[in-house]
Amino acid sequence: METEPARMTAAEASAAIQARKMSCEELVRSCLTRIASRDAVVKAWLRLDPEHAIRRAREADKLPSKGPLHGLPWGVKDVIDTADYPTTQNSPIYDGFQVGRDAAPVAVVRGSGSLILGKTDTVEFASHGRKAVSTNPYNPAHTPGGSSSGSGAAVGDWQVPLAFGTQTGGSHIRPASFNGIYGLKPSWNRVSREGVRMSSMTLDTIGWYGRCVEDLIMVGEAFRIFRSSAPVEVKGLRVGVCRSPVWREIEAGGELALSTAAKRLADAGAIVEDLELPDPFSWLHDAHTAISNSEGGASFLPEYVNAHALLAQGLRDKVDNVLQITSQQLLEAYALADSCRPVLDRMFGPSLDVILTPSSPGEAPEGLHTTGDAVFNKMWTLMHGPNVGIPCCFGPKGLPVGVTLVGPQMSDGRLLAIAAACAPVIDAAPEERVRRLWG
Repeated sequence: METEPARMTAAEASAAIQARKMSCEELVRSCLTRIASRDAVVKAWLRLDPEHAIRRAREADKLPSKGPLHGLPWGVKDVIDTADYPTTQNSPIYDGFQVGRDAAPVAVVRGSGSLILGKTDTVEFASHGRKAVSTNPYNPAHTPGGSSSGSGAAVGDWQVPLAFGTQTGGSHIRPASFNGIYGLKPSWNRVSREGVRMSSMTLDTIGWYGRCVEDLIMVGEAFRIFRSSAPVEVKGLRVGVCRSPVWREIEAGGELALSTAAKRLADAGAIVEDLELPDPFSWLHDAHTAISNSEGGASFLPEYVNAHALLAQGLRDKVDNVLQITSQQLLEAYALADSCRPVLDRMFGPSLDVILTPSSPGEAPEGLHTTGDAVFNKMWTLMHGPNVGIPCCFGPKGLPVGVTLVGPQMSDGRLLAIAAACAPVIDAAPEERVRRLWG
């Protein structure tokens, strides 16, 4: 083929497989070749069985197509159960532990013909504790973000076209920014969390990565959260630029990405205006902290009781409530979030189509002791609406930085349609990412 299969977007690979111009086995072998040449540095995978993957691809080639996802390989964050691989949570407590069945989101894509290539590295329990050993594809001295570390790095390094991540604070959208890829965090509870290790019932959301908006849409159709709608044009689109109440935490790369994306949209005819949020939104970051820590304490109590010595100190701290979050504070946090969600939703309408906001403070930090700061993501996660991460530019350190499009609750299809129109404008030079990683 003219294009190495591993370099294709999921949408391109799907079209080639559906047209019988490429086999599922060719795509899987190309991905495995890329992994073999790069994973000693990127270290995205916790579990991978190449022979098993090739066998499954050959079987897929024998079957009638089940639709656009047929034959496409996936990386699965290792807090999400799969029938054919262990789910270790990157914790010594569950080393080698295998449930033997698929989590609901895995079952959806497998039932749609996809192949599970392997399990990707993650921060322990997608929360605190052991960090992933995964590195940033553009500079291994820097983090790929987290907690969806391996999934973001694997898609960003062209090792697999699609991967699942999860988000409690900024664990899905931030790695999209750091690895120069596209990510969808759907509206809360639009994708079943059955079979996914929970940290916070109020916050945890399943999302996926791809290399273009069309990839995200293709998967969204399988999950019934995208329906074809009226085409969207950038010209006349009303975009609210929200620096958010935590703007003081912005870095040079994040500021560059936001201003660049806003200018590109304005130059393309969008109506771009600053968006100031009402005062109560200033307290949502603290509300997120109260909710995530309190619910995390309940989530990790079983490990605290049964495997205390093996549980990371940060997770023990949640159970012990070291932040001393009172019941009243937790109730106030829930009430604040409940009151702000409809306020945000009502902002959308004739004068606002979409919010543009930072995906991260800036470029991926140096070192693997950190996964970066979720400060620009937490409020949007708590608001329960859909978020789409779009690559924008390279920052001063030469690393990718993205931006986020935000919509009201349950507007996933509409937001994806807006993202499809805006992405070619915001992501002006995707070939540069290809050049830097493929040479």
